[in-house]
Amino acid sequence: MNKPRILIVGAGISGLALTKALVDLGFPVEVVERRSNEDPALGTGIYLPANAVRALRAIGLEEDLATHAKPVVRQRLEDHRGRPLTEFTVDRIWGEVGPCMATTRRDLHDLLHAMVDSDAVRYNTEVIAVTDEGAVTFADGTTSTYDLVVGADGINSAVRKSQFPGSSPRFLGQLCWRFIADDTAIPGITDWTARLGAKGRTFLTVQLGAGRVYCYADINSPAFTAPAGDWRTLFVDFGGPVPQLLEQGAAAHFAALYESRNTAWTRARTVLIGDAAHTLSPSMAQGGAMALEDAVVLADILERTPDVATALAAFQDRRAKRVAWVSAQNQRRDKARNLPGPLRNITLRHAGERLFKSNHAPLHDQP
Repeated sequence: MNKPRILIVGAGISGLALTKALVDLGFPVEVVERRSNEDPALGTGIYLPANAVRALRAIGLEEDLATHAKPVVRQRLEDHRGRPLTEFTVDRIWGEVGPCMATTRRDLHDLLHAMVDSDAVRYNTEVIAVTDEGAVTFADGTTSTYDLVVGADGINSAVRKSQFPGSSPRFLGQLCWRFIADDTAIPGITDWTARLGAKGRTFLTVQLGAGRVYCYADINSPAFTAPAGDWRTLFVDFGGPVPQLLEQGAAAHFAALYESRNTAWTRARTVLIGDAAHTLSPSMAQGGAMALEDAVVLADILERTPDVATALAAFQDRRAKRVAWVSAQNQRRDKARNLPGPLRNITLRHAGERLFKSNHAPLHDQP
């Protein structure tokens, strides 16, 4: 039986993971990406919870990942001055699911890219419109028709805009800055540590190995544009290693944070995955994990279900409840970060590990 001809729009983490999974199963796949292969966001880091690592294992990438990533063994939460609030090993949260890892987005992207035929990916190729019949119009005026079009093209998805009008993500009221720093001369940085300040401010560090640390800082904001002046002054009262790390953050990557409320990700010959489908708050670091799970699940369903329409219905049904859980937990955690400092700190000191276990418990199951 002939397998459906598939176009994947977007050569990010979810698009390349799906490409690898489908090609291994013998599907004819084309990939287009509107940007070049030099996306500046690839210069930041990524924390991969155990379910994300499990998804990479499913597509045969875990061994290569282990040579480029740093295991995250322990998680710590502190107040903005560095006073401990809670601490636990990640195996107490994830159990038998497996390890948690941290790496750069560039390294993860390059690992995925190396496992697919580079000729299959066309960069600087933009999609303008997609129809229910699978007809795709490109920015250069050419058209082509596919049995299935996968929108893996991120938060500003052209596929979503064409096929799911009115479903744009909403601004979360948070801004973030991300950069990678050299921590070889800075003491006190280990594993994964979140430092919580007043008014929702957070400064997270995740060790990447080889003298590198991924730094992520965010604040609450009514506007989705960066505030005037040097953003680093917003964290001037933070203690520990933060002041030294901020010295290296002048060129940090800025982003406003968004969240999707759209719960319909499929149409006749179209499916959305990753941020194109469900942009998530970074609170649980599950955005990348859900994207990778999407890729694994979609490939599995397409292999077992030859009819595209039936496969897409099964994908929607299988993913909806899990993504909804993550979204709900993110919303709870985002509310908790805005509790008065003393109440937040007492809660984390007495129930931090228990709360983390509860947040992640359903994610132990296979997607």
